[in-house]
Amino acid sequence: MSHANAALTPRHRLKVARLVVEDGYPISEVAARFQCSWPTVKRWVDRYRDGDREMQDLSSRPRTMPTKTRPQVTKRLVSLRLRLREGPVQLAARCGVAPSTAHQILVRCRLNRLAHVDRATGEPVRRYEHPHPGSMIHVDVKKLGNIPDGGGWRYVGRAQGDKNRAGTPGKARNAHHNPKMGHAFVHTVTDDHSRVGYAEVHDDETAATAAAVLRRAVAWLGTRGVPVERVLSDNGSAYRSHLWRETCAELGITPKHTRPYRPQTNGKIERFHRTLADGWAYARHYTSETDRRAALPAWLHAYNHHRPHSACGNQPPFSRLTNVPGQYT
Repeated sequence: MSHANAALTPRHRLKVARLVVEDGYPISEVAARFQCSWPTVKRWVDRYRDGDREMQDLSSRPRTMPTKTRPQVTKRLVSLRLRLREGPVQLAARCGVAPSTAHQILVRCRLNRLAHVDRATGEPVRRYEHPHPGSMIHVDVKKLGNIPDGGGWRYVGRAQGDKNRAGTPGKARNAHHNPKMGHAFVHTVTDDHSRVGYAEVHDDETAATAAAVLRRAVAWLGTRGVPVERVLSDNGSAYRSHLWRETCAELGITPKHTRPYRPQTNGKIERFHRTLADGWAYARHYTSETDRRAALPAWLHAYNHHRPHSACGNQPPFSRLTNVPGQYT
């Protein structure tokens, strides 16, 4: 493809060459007709006589590049980037090249941003997305501390928070006279393609609870036209149980598990947990755990129907589902 400022397109270059070679017009006359210099016309005439009928621009890259960075240096620089997570200036000093050269190598290898490199393993991050809703759902459990009556320490301070914990009835006390408030276990489900989220709060994370949540989540997605094919979970005891496998088999779902000690494999649900914590769990001052749990359905509705999601083109997750009742309410 010719450059933006080219006087002649490939089609006109061919026409110029044929006027001179085949029709016998003088080069100067053809140059005047097409408003270009006679050396330009001669160049395309010579190309035509040599058998070129494409008339495309040739590469301006030199045949030899004595100062080109050696492959061994590039390989070492990339290896150090993945292992040490250092910037171009530090890598340039280690490899004996200019910082600008180090930066160009990182850009060419798509390693110029540390966000592209997994922090735990140093490997490039591989992002994926399943082709349609229901092809894969992610499940996990988010563990939260229960909120005492009157509010937790995040909003009322440590001193008042301890008093509220001590004044909450029905809880055991430890050696420091602070009640063990227990935990809330938020069982979460998110669809890989659409990012639609589903969540329930329970007082445990047993296999029976996890299997029951899966049944209800699959039914909830089914009423919205999303048949579930696979489910991805970590290697927790609930997801390795016989009950979990039997439930998946009954629902016609293929269970998948992440690599051990690799939560990044289930990164979409981990990111959903962060959004859940910021938007619901710790978003405002709840006066009790009951108050917080009652606010979850409204937040889920806002997340699914109204909150823009960057992975969905800044549209809400439900925008990736079609013909869903109440989709825009």
